[in-house]
Amino acid sequence: MACSATSTTLISSIATATTTTTKSMASPFSKNITLPNSYFWHSQILPSELPLVGNIAPDFEAEAVFDQEFINVKLSDYIGKKYVILFFYPLDFTFVCPTEITAFSDRHEEFEQINTEVLGVSVDSVFSHLAWVQTDRKSGGLGDLKYPLISDVTKSISKSYGVLIPDQGVALRGLFIIDKEGVIQHSTINNLAIGRSVDETKRTLQALQYVQENPDEVCPAGWKPGEKSMKPDPKLSKDYFAAI
Repeated sequence: MACSATSTTLISSIATATTTTTKSMASPFSKNITLPNSYFWHSQILPSELPLVGNIAPDFEAEAVFDQEFINVKLSDYIGKKYVILFFYPLDFTFVCPTEITAFSDRHEEFEQINTEVLGVSVDSVFSHLAWVQTDRKSGGLGDLKYPLISDVTKSISKSYGVLIPDQGVALRGLFIIDKEGVIQHSTINNLAIGRSVDETKRTLQALQYVQENPDEVCPAGWKPGEKSMKPDPKLSKDYFAAI
């Protein structure tokens, strides 16, 4: 059977890879770690399937609604200028979505103060976005927003960020923090029924900014500005553990 032949070939390939040479993977906190080729086979990480975190954010240019007008947004325009919070939501005129969108808008000034732009994305048209913005919040609308809502009618942006549900044609609740170099430093993806936290997004962003400004330090769990950070060193890290 074709299925059996395919399985045999795959097992043979993995077995061959296991016994061949090794590859090196660099760790940011240690010398190179040598791993067998079998690691790369079993994890199935191919060059075209690299994780988004730690790599350049997929660029895009698309129509958006901002200040009740149609504008063009190009992600790469923010490189060298601002951090970006890019978040996806399933659809306009739904239920959880307006609670997230308005929560980010209400606290947009806090993100401006730490040099960050917020961008919302869904597969709806700009006409749907505009109608939703023009709907009062008490009627399930958004009212005026302080950041752009991007239209991904082709679904290409959602697909490039790995959040598109193909059989439903909508995006999961993906959120990405992109630094000023255009690199994705954080991502989180919630299923459709689970809303996200503006507080945690801001905390994570501030931790990112801190370690980029202090490259010899790392931030432990739950770190907030003003709290003690940690040195990524077996001896120096004891200062942190001794203080908690």
